[in-house]
Amino acid sequence: MDRPHGEMAVTGMPHVLVVAGSDCSGGAGIVRDIETLAAFGVKASVAITAVTIQTHHGVEHVDAVSPERVAGQMCAALKANPIAAIKIGMLATAGTIRAVDAVLADHPALPVVLDPVLASSSGRALLTEDAMEPLLRLFRRCALITPNLPELALLSGAASTLAPLEQAKHLVTAGAPAVLVKGGHSEGPASADILVRPDRDPYSFTAPRLAVSMRGTGCMLASAVAAHLSLGDDLETAIASAKSFVHERLREMIANTAPGSIVRLPGLQN
Repeated sequence: MDRPHGEMAVTGMPHVLVVAGSDCSGGAGIVRDIETLAAFGVKASVAITAVTIQTHHGVEHVDAVSPERVAGQMCAALKANPIAAIKIGMLATAGTIRAVDAVLADHPALPVVLDPVLASSSGRALLTEDAMEPLLRLFRRCALITPNLPELALLSGAASTLAPLEQAKHLVTAGAPAVLVKGGHSEGPASADILVRPDRDPYSFTAPRLAVSMRGTGCMLASAVAAHLSLGDDLETAIASAKSFVHERLREMIANTAPGSIVRLPGLQN
């Protein structure tokens, strides 16, 4: 039954609006985002950008939702619920990126965490070639960008020959308010994620590197940061808490796996 005009479905609870693609296997995209937000007691609203056909081994087909429908979903969610933060994942096309940009322009106070999904873990491109320029412009609307090392190199373009920290500084100079360089693809005994912002020294979030293979930690991390921002935490606290959350998930997977086994959590996108 329809509610009276203006009545919210849930009062007193922050919502995070997730703008991302779906996954029929249930292991990635919006499904994983909702699971992560629920772990923090945060409600989720959604705007689906693409419908994918995929298994735990790869993406078979992608149908992008029209930019108008993506923007319409976002506007409806923002009208219906107390949205306190936005998490963006797969955007698929340049048109969708421009539509999302236009909606965000009307809500400048909302913190936005963008996990730049450029390709699936199996290597299939999930962003059209003409979408890179509008994606870089969209960064200016965001509180935080969370690329892994391969994504950072692609986003940096001509600056990709530089060291990762310098690549991140290049994106900040181009207008991104903050970039979290995820260190999961690096090597060494510690996994360090480095926060780069203008006019501040880089800040490192470090945890022991665990002997585990797990897809999707980047998706979880961005959703967890958005959850903490929706609850009023500052950016550094949100990132530290989110990294701790992901680290504990990895530890749990190891604890529940037979000695000598390699842990693989299917369906998650990094």
